Amino acid sequence: MILPIVAFGDPVLKKKAAVISSDYKDLKKLIVNMYETMYGAHGVGLAAPQVGLSIRLFLVDAAPFSEDESLSVSEVKALKNFKKTFINPEIIEETGEEWNFNEGCLSIPNIREEVSRKPKIKIRYQDENFITYTEIFDGLIARVIQHEYDHIQGVLFTDKVSSFKKRLLRGKLSSISKGKIDVNYKMRFPKISKKRV
Repeated sequence: MILPIVAFGDPVLKKKAAVISSDYKDLKKLIVNMYETMYGAHGVGLAAPQVGLSIRLFLVDAAPFSEDESLSVSEVKALKNFKKTFINPEIIEETGEEWNFNEGCLSIPNIREEVSRKPKIKIRYQDENFITYTEIFDGLIARVIQHEYDHIQGVLFTDKVSSFKKRLLRGKLSSISKGKIDVNYKMRFPKISKKRV
C-alpha cells in the first residue's frame, strides 16, 4: 500500500526518532509499504518519519544511481545491488574529506541543493529480522544512508545549506508545507487538512 509522504513543515520531520523492538506492531507490513511508497515516488531512500512515524527505520535502494555513465563498472555493480533496510541504526564514524553532491528529498519536492558530507561511514544497524551488523560504506551509498539517517535524527538536507541559501528557499518551502506544489505521488501537507495526489 502506498503511504502519503509527509511534506516539509510537519513536526514529525524535526523530531529525533525512537528506537523500536522486534515486536513493533505490523513492522513487516510497514517495511513492504515503505518500499512500495519509495518506488512509487521514484526515490532511492525513505525514512519512517517521512510517512509520519517517528521511529528509527529507513530503507535504501541505490539502483537508480547505477545508471550514471561516469561511474566505474565496480561502482555500477555496487549501486545496482544495494538494497537494505536499516532499523535502529547508529552512525559510529564518518571519515574522509567532505564532498558536495546535489541532494533532493521526497518530503521537499522540486528543491535540490549542494550538500557537503564525508565520503565514508561506519554504521551499526539491525535488518528486518533484527540481526545486528556493523558495516562500512562509501561514496553514493554512504551519502544516501547519511541523508536517511539525518531524517531519523530530525535533520533535513535544507538544514545543511548556508543561511543565505535558507533565506532564498524560505518561500518555496512555505509553498510546499501549504500544498502549493505539483507532485506525482501522494503527500500529506502540514498546513492543509486534506491529502493531495
